[in-house]
Amino acid sequence: MKDKTIHYPPKRVTDLVELKRSGSDVNCRMSFEVLPVDFAHRDNPFRAYIFLCRYAVTVDDESFMFRKCYARGCPHNLCPHVSQAVMTANRYLYRDYAKMREVGIEVEDNQFKLEDMLIKFDNIQDAAEPALTIYDYINIAREGSKVSVNVSTEYVQAVEHFDNKTNKQSFLTGYFTIETLGKTGHYQRCLGCYATEEEKKGKPLAIVVANQRLADLYHDFEEVGITYNAHFFEY
Repeated sequence: MKDKTIHYPPKRVTDLVELKRSGSDVNCRMSFEVLPVDFAHRDNPFRAYIFLCRYAVTVDDESFMFRKCYARGCPHNLCPHVSQAVMTANRYLYRDYAKMREVGIEVEDNQFKLEDMLIKFDNIQDAAEPALTIYDYINIAREGSKVSVNVSTEYVQAVEHFDNKTNKQSFLTGYFTIETLGKTGHYQRCLGCYATEEEKKGKPLAIVVANQRLADLYHDFEEVGITYNAHFFEY
């Protein structure tokens, strides 16, 4: 079963949906950023851009804030190209819009736009083919094709660059290697994060949130008959 645990303060879109269903008055205002981030990934440090949404939320007149990373893009081959990442981010964003609107949470119809954020990349038109999301593979399985997924997880250290400061952040990243239709696909997803300098406080909750997101995915896999290894983050 999907985990219906509600975090309070809310930490996920799922929390907002369940709070609304339980009778709370939930209002949400969203703001978008594309941040340059230096990732210290094993022996291959690299710069990427994360597509980040900040949720400013009121629940029964109490105010909260949480952030969600929707995609990560690079101008090289260590992760999806930035032009693919913006499309992936918006596809996940509209899934969240649908979830919130279904229960009556009003949200404005905004999306990530590279042009508005003044980020320029070379060969952006050449790399404009949209990347498959994990839900595309779920739909492939739903249509009757065999799909298998190998899951691994990793803590990735990074430094986020804001206009006037830097921020050390640890990302809980899921890696999915997917076999279907005679092809192998590779997919990455940020499942949680915490301020590196506040590890003692932030890491346990980030693990809970990330593992619940994984549990939701595994539930979706099982519904359509995808074979997978149930891997979770450990404390």
